[in-house]
Amino acid sequence: MNLDELPENPYLLLTPGPLSTSKNVKSAMLRDWCTWDVDYNMIVQEIRTQLLLLAEVDQQKYTTVLMQGSGTFSVESVIGSVIPQNGKLLVLANGAYGQRIATIARYLKIPLEVYDAGDIQRHETAEIDKILSKDSEISHVAVVHCETTTGMLNSIEDIGTVIKKHNRTYIVDAMSSFGGIPIEIEKTGIDYLISSANKCIQGVPGFGFIVAKKEELIKCDGYARSLSLDLYDQWKTMEEHNGKWRFTSPTHIVRAFWQALIELEDEGGVPARFLRYSINQRTLVNGMKKLGFQPLLPDKLHSPIITTFISPSEDAFMFTTFYNKLKTKGFVIYPGKVTDYNCFRIGNIGEVEKTDIENLLQAIEDSMYWK
Repeated sequence: MNLDELPENPYLLLTPGPLSTSKNVKSAMLRDWCTWDVDYNMIVQEIRTQLLLLAEVDQQKYTTVLMQGSGTFSVESVIGSVIPQNGKLLVLANGAYGQRIATIARYLKIPLEVYDAGDIQRHETAEIDKILSKDSEISHVAVVHCETTTGMLNSIEDIGTVIKKHNRTYIVDAMSSFGGIPIEIEKTGIDYLISSANKCIQGVPGFGFIVAKKEELIKCDGYARSLSLDLYDQWKTMEEHNGKWRFTSPTHIVRAFWQALIELEDEGGVPARFLRYSINQRTLVNGMKKLGFQPLLPDKLHSPIITTFISPSEDAFMFTTFYNKLKTKGFVIYPGKVTDYNCFRIGNIGEVEKTDIENLLQAIEDSMYWK
């Protein structure tokens, strides 16, 4: 099939992932690859190197591991592989994805404490300091950088300062931020950063990846509570067998991700993508306010990734009707995920430009049937 013959998407995905991708990313999946072949394994190794360059870390101190499955698989791989049997996890939660980390720990029977700040607040560093001072059994602390439940951007730098003061291991779920928001991994003290192929790097779903501090990962031999999600063993296999995965890898997805990394570099890297996403988000919020919609969070807490809006109070408003009207106009948005608020979410990431957001705003205005 010629690239120009690829069918157009019937709608733009305005979600936090999967997201709308470029034609070249899609077309990269049209070739088959052998998982044992040197050509394919060279691509894997190139991706691992490029991720370290993207992370701007010392390659002598940090490494990368790719893991099959959705982003949650990679989160579970870290939680289940890096905490020793006598360790304890503190989860800093303020949304569904922080709570999911806690749920993973419960399933794996890892001793756990949760500091839940609620859906619309950040964590107080003084409270984190208090918790760590009182409980010396806590060995690891985990937080979600961009909590896409609401669009909250947590202050991982301030949190990292407290964690490193107490010499604990720092895990950051950067699923919806890495590649789209600048992150100073070494300065922030992050030991494990987790993200996914289908987020800000604008690949497609199928695997996640971990940027790990080598001296921490080396300690984890034998810690894993799962065969398939053994992070240490996956890393050792990739290191010793030139990019080979332990079990069948998502070859087409990996090749598409390589193309997505090339396109990120061509765009101007993380700073340029961050600027585009930020312009998208400001255009969206300003336009939605003019239409009478209010964001759930104050502007100072917003990420440029996704924004939650409070649903209209009118009895005639139904999200499913609103959703379907927008879908027919070429836009797909997300339902809300906050328990105590009637709301919906709109993402800005992926192959999305300011003009797309402006067209969305016009479609929303045309779809306000309850007015």
